Amino acid sequence: MFSTIIQNMKKLPINAILEELKTAINKTNQVILQAPPGAGKSTLVPLSLLKQVWLKNKIIIMCEPRRIAARTLAIQMSKLLKEELGHSIGYEIKGESFYSKNTKILIVTEGFLSKKLQNDQ
Repeated sequence: MFSTIIQNMKKLPINAILEELKTAINKTNQVILQAPPGAGKSTLVPLSLLKQVWLKNKIIIMCEPRRIAARTLAIQMSKLLKEELGHSIGYEIKGESFYSKNTKILIVTEGFLSKKLQNDQ
């Protein structure tokens, strides 16, 4: 199922460097990715990292500046995986949180990211 999602997203520009990006992330935990809007940074990149060995006991936290964007992105990514929201993909914004112990990608606003960083130094 996951490979089908990736195949359907082959037209996104980020695909050209996706394997190189995975290799870089496997070598170091700090990678800067810059691409134009609509390239697939927020959808394809995190979804393609779900099956990486290093993610086994970890979670990817994505920061979106606005609540509506965070919620919408989480919903869209869950739909792409054909899963219920809160399973692999969740979100946490002011006044709302939707995730579970199974969540591997958590989309948060800047305020929640700051709190998480302060609580887990």
